[in-house]
Amino acid sequence: MSELSAPYVHPLARVEDDVEIGAGTFVWANAHLRRGSRIGSSCIIGSDVTVDLGVIIGDRCKVQNAALLYSGLRLGNGVFVGPAVVFTNDRSPRAVMPDGRLRTEAQWAHGDTVVGDGASIGASATIVTGISIGSWAMVGAGAVVTRDVAPFALVLGVPARPAGWVCACGARAEIPGVTRCDACPETAG
Repeated sequence: MSELSAPYVHPLARVEDDVEIGAGTFVWANAHLRRGSRIGSSCIIGSDVTVDLGVIIGDRCKVQNAALLYSGLRLGNGVFVGPAVVFTNDRSPRAVMPDGRLRTEAQWAHGDTVVGDGASIGASATIVTGISIGSWAMVGAGAVVTRDVAPFALVLGVPARPAGWVCACGARAEIPGVTRCDACPETAG
């Protein structure tokens, strides 16, 4: 196995102090990586992506342009995040207190969101905080996910609802938990 190169960070990306970026990772123009975030090795962080405070991204993840990954999020290894996906971090967002004072970060009810290894989140999906998306699950484009998603599940719509199952390769599967199907390169032929 060849050794990975140092990470590449585009000159127009903004990387705050205390950010870890793994070997072989590419960070493209106008991405903003906030302090305390950790990006694994061999990742692609697209243009205009925001990786908020303390977000953890596993190895070999691909985060497409304009995705917003807010604090409280942890992505497993091999996760795909489509363009313009939003991971929220507060179920009751308010800018001010009832008396008009600005809320501080400590006054927000931050949730935690976990995305399992190999999961895919389609373009423009919104993931409401406090849920888990299972390994190899697939969230359809434009879906609004408000509940946990089982491993290998396909969810679609607003709000997102179960619509079937997918194999690890992404093909539709007839039964839950199928890890290899006839369409997989390892089994085809």
